[in-house]
Amino acid sequence: MFIQIVQVAGSLLILVAFVASQKGRLATTSMPYLVLNLVGSAVLAVLAALHHEYGFLLLEGVWAIVSAAGVAALLRGRTPVAH
Repeated sequence: MFIQIVQVAGSLLILVAFVASQKGRLATTSMPYLVLNLVGSAVLAVLAALHHEYGFLLLEGVWAIVSAAGVAALLRGRTPVAH
């Protein structure tokens, strides 16, 4: 039950960022958007790894890496690339 709560929390972080960006409330290159995606996807990637769910691990792991790269770019004073 605890793991399911953590999964839902991680998913909600990603979904909040996505919905906010779709409504024009968060830019996809903003720190809050990137951090929500980074934390949510990292949580889900760890859980996927623990449960040997390799397809899900690939998806969430790459999502976390791309989000981390965006956070790093912002911290260096650069704008992450958004498409």
